[in-house]
Amino acid sequence: MSGLDLRPLSLGEILDRTFTLYRGHFVLFLGIVGIPHLLLLAVSLTQILMSTTNPLTPSTFSVTSAITGLALVVASIAAYLFSQGGAILAVSQIYLGRPVSIAEALGRVWDHFGFLLGVVILNGLAIMGATILLVIPGIYVGCRLLVCVPVALVEEKSPRDSLSRSWQLTSGFAGRAFMIALLYFCIAVAAGLLFSAPFTIGVFVNLKDPSVSRIWLVLNQIGSTIAEVIVSPILMIATSIFYYDLRVRKEAFDLQLLLDPSGPQPASPGSLPSIL
Repeated sequence: MSGLDLRPLSLGEILDRTFTLYRGHFVLFLGIVGIPHLLLLAVSLTQILMSTTNPLTPSTFSVTSAITGLALVVASIAAYLFSQGGAILAVSQIYLGRPVSIAEALGRVWDHFGFLLGVVILNGLAIMGATILLVIPGIYVGCRLLVCVPVALVEEKSPRDSLSRSWQLTSGFAGRAFMIALLYFCIAVAAGLLFSAPFTIGVFVNLKDPSVSRIWLVLNQIGSTIAEVIVSPILMIATSIFYYDLRVRKEAFDLQLLLDPSGPQPASPGSLPSIL
């Protein structure tokens, strides 16, 4: 188990375990999140460099801009799914005391790509629908559905069942989910200011010179990608640990079987004592 005993954790213990796990497997998570984002960065830089006008001003429609725009959308979705799914799968394997590699984690995401895409889309629609009503209901729904991706990957449930399962597990723990998301947001903002804000200033200072502005925009994109790659695993690791903590609290015996399949098994209906 690599010292990660399964027991109910406080919020502070979840966060402490998150940073301990990240620090102990930094290269693993950097590779899982970084490889998909390299593809996204390549597409983004291609779109910037292929622009013949100021990259910050609206350009007329063309086949090239449509193709690069579509490629950027596809690359963004793929990067998000592979980095999130791969990191969560890696945490699950580490948390359960099993070896895992970058290739194995990303490969398993590919095997589950279809229904994982469905989970993310359904989750996004649910949060958007609640946000349309008011911002606070949207935040609440997002907190209740925080562990839907770990549910989908670990338990291999359908998109609809994954959301229902997440809603069930987080009952009574939405506040804890909110604090995890809030911490990630604060760290992400700080990392964005550190890695991309200086280049953003350079972009706007040189708006009248498209060639120089484009260089600053490239640097800004690279800085934003670095910040994303470094910070994203924090939320993914914390979400996975939060998921296991919820299962320990509510289904401790089920997790015991998951960790030690060779241990005592629950009696099957046919093996129970009977008056017959």
